[in-house]
Amino acid sequence: MEKELKEKLQKVVELVNNVMVDPEIDIEYCMPGVAMTAKSCDTSKDPYIFVKYVVSEYTQPTRKIHLTKSYIKYEAQKIADLVTFSIQQFKMEIDSVEMG
Repeated sequence: MEKELKEKLQKVVELVNNVMVDPEIDIEYCMPGVAMTAKSCDTSKDPYIFVKYVVSEYTQPTRKIHLTKSYIKYEAQKIADLVTFSIQQFKMEIDSVEMG
């Protein structure tokens, strides 16, 4: 992974971690050479962020946010904004289903 991309992804991880402080949301990263906190990581594809929303002990929906080339072309702040927006949308979708 090129140095510039690695630095950009490290900044994205830092920004997302600073913004997404939510006890109901678990965030894991699958970014080889940057952040590998996911329990299992498919390193053959684009780097991704794995999000788990802990609604209850038995309900824990998940979503993968792939950082494709269309994401990577942006600056770190813009990528982090897109990721946090996607996480918030995911949470709202689950809440709407759970709450009726």
